[in-house]
Amino acid sequence: MTEPVTPSVPENARPGRRFPWPGGLSARLLLLTALFVAIAGAVILPPALAYFEEQWLLDRVRAAELASTIADADPERRVTDRVSQQLLDQAGVVIVALEVDGARRLVLPTEPRGLKIKPPYLVDLRRQNPGSWLAAPFFTLKSAPGSMVRVMAEPRFRQEAEFVEIVLPDAKLKADLVATLGRLAGVTIFVAALAGGLIYLSLNFLLVRPMQRITQAMERFRANPEDPAARVVVSRRRDEIGRAERELDMMQSDLITALQAKARLAALGEAVAKINHDLRNMLTSAQMASDRLAALGDPKVAQALPRLERALDRAITLASDVMAYGKSKEPAPALRTTPLRAALDMAAEDAGLLPSGVALETVIDGREQVVADPDQLHRILTNLLRNAREAIEGAPDRGGKGRVFVELRRAEGMSILRLSDDGPGVPEKARNNLFQPFVGSVRRGGTGLGLAIARELAQGHGGDLALVETGPGGSVFDLTLAGVPEPLPEAPPEPAKPKAKSKP
Repeated sequence: MTEPVTPSVPENARPGRRFPWPGGLSARLLLLTALFVAIAGAVILPPALAYFEEQWLLDRVRAAELASTIADADPERRVTDRVSQQLLDQAGVVIVALEVDGARRLVLPTEPRGLKIKPPYLVDLRRQNPGSWLAAPFFTLKSAPGSMVRVMAEPRFRQEAEFVEIVLPDAKLKADLVATLGRLAGVTIFVAALAGGLIYLSLNFLLVRPMQRITQAMERFRANPEDPAARVVVSRRRDEIGRAERELDMMQSDLITALQAKARLAALGEAVAKINHDLRNMLTSAQMASDRLAALGDPKVAQALPRLERALDRAITLASDVMAYGKSKEPAPALRTTPLRAALDMAAEDAGLLPSGVALETVIDGREQVVADPDQLHRILTNLLRNAREAIEGAPDRGGKGRVFVELRRAEGMSILRLSDDGPGVPEKARNNLFQPFVGSVRRGGTGLGLAIARELAQGHGGDLALVETGPGGSVFDLTLAGVPEPLPEAPPEPAKPKAKSKP
């Protein structure tokens, strides 16, 4: 079991973080929920304060307008100072005026008698744009102590007037605004806490806790994949969380299967290495015995000796292929331009192709080249040609005779080498796993390593190896290699030898 890798940089020491931020998803969710609800409450406060101030001033205007009707009820239009002051106190204003037929008329007090009033600021309730309407409460709260406010509004009871105008101190308005602001802030905080708590609990139950369970299952599985308790518990949810649980469960099942297969392959590799060591000793003894038999000169022994040598060669090749595939990784190819025809002839010789049996046929010119590692290209071609020969020789009606035809074509910067044989074809049950080691063998007793190794080497060259078609008439493989090199230059013709002069 591999040990977990410790991060090189501690979590709390990562650069670029200027403000503290909780690491848990639950804490972040709580903070964000409270923040967003508080922002929503703060957005509601300005309209609420503006509406409160507007209604507050309208109430004063209506009270002053009613007081003005009482003053106008006097036939001589004279109101005593005491009555005037009572009317103003009841309305909460200092001055009441009306605009009638374009002329402004002071109603209360009728005679100010030297009343000194600070220059008031104007609030016109007849026409207000949204910006000034929202900003009015904050302007009132910021006004200097003892300030006066002049309010103009449409009349309700004095239809003959164009507008009603009052002047009053804003201290009472300011105090009521502060009290209202405190109440609204309290209500907003309460609603924010209640809504934030409900949203937090809901999201925590629906999202955070399931994600915590999935995360803990992943951590336990990473620590010990063989522990049955490390598997995620799949719920019956049909949303994204349920899908994540099911996908994680299937992924864990696939990983467990892969790890078990890897363990079996590791054990198999160790066993093969031991067997290969002993097998080499056995093959060495067999080769020595074969050499002694060849020295006897017995005709019967000489007749059976080639079969023994072929069997020994196959055993050596099999052991070499198994050990070669057991390496962790093939070395990177040393690419260079390589004459293709010469590489084919050498591979055919090592693969056992003979003119009298399974023969190699090709129309490739001797000057054609490919970009490849010569050793790895030899291994690829040898595996392909050997497989073709063994397939043809294994057919009962062929008598060990057949052909492998090889041609070359270029397309889109690639060199495509097509190998066709007239063997019995690849069995249908082996086609799906043809390039899989240990399961892709098409002959009895094979390991399936030849094509797996050949394809791995071809992909290392930037190309591929693929089965194009197969059937009773034979199989066709395409070996693709990157690059299209120029052919070798044509050799100059040899000079003609001078003819010998005839003797007289």
